[in-house]
Amino acid sequence: MAQLFDITRTVSPALAVWPGDALVTFHQELSLSAGDAVNLTTLSLSAHAGTHMDAPWHTEGLPVHPADMPLEPFLGPARVVSVARQAGGITPADLDGHNLAGVQRVLLHTWYSDVPDERFDPAFPYPTPELIDWLADQGAILLGLDVPSVDAFGGDGLPGHHRLFARGLSVLENLLLRGVPDGEYELIALPLKLAGVCGGPVRAILRTR
Repeated sequence: MAQLFDITRTVSPALAVWPGDALVTFHQELSLSAGDAVNLTTLSLSAHAGTHMDAPWHTEGLPVHPADMPLEPFLGPARVVSVARQAGGITPADLDGHNLAGVQRVLLHTWYSDVPDERFDPAFPYPTPELIDWLADQGAILLGLDVPSVDAFGGDGLPGHHRLFARGLSVLENLLLRGVPDGEYELIALPLKLAGVCGGPVRAILRTR
């Protein structure tokens, strides 16, 4: 029987967000305990809260939003690969020993998966443009990360995002790969069908093959 791994950060008002981004808030509009017919909640959150995808409009200014993007990159065979690097840019050398030729969806598992949902750590490792080029040359169409961003916290120019979209790769950020062994899986991480925005939450799972 296939095993499922939920690799999604839990969205709640306690969820840590990128510094300066909007906090997650829930507002109870109606309540059974107050005599209303239903419980009804209004959600307020950034498009980049928790586990999410980025659309090209986020950094490239292109009129491509989650609702416009193909679903194929977010659904299909994937490989989870552990990365030992603790800080700085992840390069192809950090993936020595892993044959990723023809692997379309690569999910990088770092120490950041052990960071609680309630904490943001700015010292996370991040993929370099060199790594993005190398993965694209291997045949990748999606890069999944358990860190908050493709680019370093406080860095200039967003080179990782620009290279990612220039090479036609889709991206998932803030995955939760704690307890997931390296290996082959089926990824299911469909973005919400949101128009006119820069990204959106996903419910990401892995299923053993």
